[in-house]
Amino acid sequence: MKKRAAVLLSIATVATALASPPAQSAPAAAPDGGGAAALRWTKCATPRYPTLQCASLKVPLDHAQPAGRTITLALTRVPHTAARSQGPLLVNPGGPGGSGRNLAGYVAAALPKAVAAQYDVIGFDPRGVGKSEPALDCGTAHFTPVRPDSVPRSAADERANLERVRTFAQACATRHPDLLPHVGTVSAARDIELIRQALGAAKISYFGYSYGTYLGAVYAKLHPARVHRLVLDSVVDPSGVWYEDNLAQDVAFDARHKAFLAWVARHDAAYGLGDDPAQVESRWYTMRDALRQTPAGGKVGPAELEDTFLPGGYYNGYWPSLAEAFAAYEVKGDAKPLVAAYERFGAVEPSAGNSYSAYTAVQCRDSAWPKDWNTWRADMWRTHAKAPFMTWNNAWYNAPCAFWPTEALQAPDVTNTELPPALLLQATDDAATPYEGALSMRAKLAGSALVVEQGGGNHGIALSGNKCLDEKVAAYLTSGTATDATCAAQAEPKPTTATRAVPATAGGAALHGLLGHRG
Repeated sequence: MKKRAAVLLSIATVATALASPPAQSAPAAAPDGGGAAALRWTKCATPRYPTLQCASLKVPLDHAQPAGRTITLALTRVPHTAARSQGPLLVNPGGPGGSGRNLAGYVAAALPKAVAAQYDVIGFDPRGVGKSEPALDCGTAHFTPVRPDSVPRSAADERANLERVRTFAQACATRHPDLLPHVGTVSAARDIELIRQALGAAKISYFGYSYGTYLGAVYAKLHPARVHRLVLDSVVDPSGVWYEDNLAQDVAFDARHKAFLAWVARHDAAYGLGDDPAQVESRWYTMRDALRQTPAGGKVGPAELEDTFLPGGYYNGYWPSLAEAFAAYEVKGDAKPLVAAYERFGAVEPSAGNSYSAYTAVQCRDSAWPKDWNTWRADMWRTHAKAPFMTWNNAWYNAPCAFWPTEALQAPDVTNTELPPALLLQATDDAATPYEGALSMRAKLAGSALVVEQGGGNHGIALSGNKCLDEKVAAYLTSGTATDATCAAQAEPKPTTATRAVPATAGGAALHGLLGHRG
């Protein structure tokens, strides 16, 4: 699974088909509003998604110069089948840096058939991402293990990590000097408007997860009259983009990690790590200290350990596998399951060069970050004191923004009184996008409704097995009526052996494979 940031686990059959030369089919209807050529859809079906189609769209590199250089966006579509269509439903998995092409098939299949039939479900790779061209890639060596300890307990560790992030920022500047100034959320939102025009649709609907909620809100701010339906799942706090949002994440991830450790304690009979959450937490940090001295398998030091357990903060379906690796190391002295867990959850795959590059390009361009490293250092140590699990790891993940070569923009105010009712979905214990962010977004989108998953801690909650949530989404997409509601969280996982872990095709696991981490 090997996911990092917006590093997405594509369904293999989809990825293979999208790379294959497809057969030609008829072009779409003429564009509405001008400014973008009509799309020519081609067949790229897979066994899982037999009606999937692909297309590409040229858009201006610089939207301020629409007649200038163009770049290409890669799109997918599952066409509507109902006699009456509600138009396009664009989907985005977050990131930033997440490929949305594979999400279209998943969403179309996960929605009730009667609802999916009313929409052309459209996936797209945002500019710089995936199959869109040119694709950003500043290199993958940034995550080569074993990295310096993320917690800079020595000046040498801090210098080594600073050198890593400076080198990455410099590599991006060297490889993509022409593209970086034009990669960001506002540019991506303007691309969505050109997709709408190319689709020939007077309005579009939008379904975004995680960072995709912010992208959708920005598009809605720019083009409120073009929005038919707006579904935002696991909502970014628009008032904290992006430095403050990351500090809030640090605290929330620490709480979610503690929830995992408490779950391990409740299942002491299975894992043998103790029945006191504080004791289990102590043993986790004991493991971390030991790996600083001797990395497991020559691959898993403290930073890699954090990378391995981070996905458990996004999706509790991973908890049994992570607990088994933890117990094997701490109780049995066997490091092999821990290395295997790192390879599954923490190690980067080749696409990380693209997705992490796109992540940093968007985050660093969207809004201002402190340029004085002393500010970062003070903020991180203060936050680390109350949230040690991920604070410094997350700091280094975002630290290229302290040295980014392009000037930062000012994040737009997404306050909107011109939209139709929007539907927001949020778990109360989400770590990646804490609950307060959904309240903030709801206050900014007049007439919006919030569906709360009470006691839930997963990130990305619709279309992942919670019947109550899924019914709310289906009803909204059908009628456009959005009302506040509360749904109970799904049952927490039970201990399972590694060979019986949740299969990748299960609803929650399949969705979280597509959403990735860090988004």
